[in-house]
Amino acid sequence: MAEHPSTFHLIIASVGETRFDAAALSATIPTSAGEITVLPRHEPLVATLKEGTITVKDTLGEQKTFAVESGVLEISGSRTVVLL
Repeated sequence: MAEHPSTFHLIIASVGETRFDAAALSATIPTSAGEITVLPRHEPLVATLKEGTITVKDTLGEQKTFAVESGVLEISGSRTVVLL
């Protein structure tokens, strides 16, 4: 999937369910080290998640929210994966 320079590919999934799989403008994610906002061209990162809410701004500028209890975040290149 080719991304526009101002977007990145975001996948939010749990066992048996994909909750989001598309281009995004930003994603604010609660990690165990604190809340971070992922933007295009973010540095590579692996982090554990804490309970909270993931807020995604999609390519239409609309916000989508996803509850999270725990999980893992991986940022690599133009792809961000959140496993819940």
